[in-house]
Amino acid sequence: IVVADPALTTGLPPHITAATGMDALSHNLEAYCSPFFHPMAEGIAIEGIRLVKEYLPAAVKDGSDMVARSQMMVASTMGATAFQRGLGGMHALAHPLGALYDAHHGLLNAILMPYVLVANKPAIEGIMDDLARCLDLKEHSFQGALDWILDLRETIGIPHDLAAIGIDAAQSAKVGAMAVEDPSAGGNPIQFSAAQYSAILERAVAGTL
Repeated sequence: IVVADPALTTGLPPHITAATGMDALSHNLEAYCSPFFHPMAEGIAIEGIRLVKEYLPAAVKDGSDMVARSQMMVASTMGATAFQRGLGGMHALAHPLGALYDAHHGLLNAILMPYVLVANKPAIEGIMDDLARCLDLKEHSFQGALDWILDLRETIGIPHDLAAIGIDAAQSAKVGAMAVEDPSAGGNPIQFSAAQYSAILERAVAGTL
């Protein structure tokens, strides 16, 4: 049983609202990018992403906005439904980082998101064009979708890099080895090696897209 009551979330401070909202986005977005066949989950993911686009900034700006809170609960639930299609590299890296650095899971996904998307670009460029069109972004392209995510993160106060939350690259080899074994890695559009996961982490620490 899931109790998705927006009234229970009104006491969340803005930075937790932002991080958990981005976690909902990561669930929907990774499900959308998954190579596995599940057209219903794919459709649910697109609508979940649209709801995040429309309502997360408002929920962060005004925690008492019950419409925004309600719609974000819907987006979160849609993400939990959609990710039966699979997750991916964001979660494969966030899980070991959360274990090693005791960092907030949603915040880790939020920071890692653009770095994993760029690494996955060769496999997802076409479907990201479609997503940008569905979201009615200015530019119907991978870059348009990426720019929207970067702008959203800045608007709601998500740091651009992992260094900003005290994570360095000292354990990048260990994190890469853990990431490639994480169950979420199986749903990534590209099956990265441990070394490739380490490289993504290093870019996320340095803030280099």
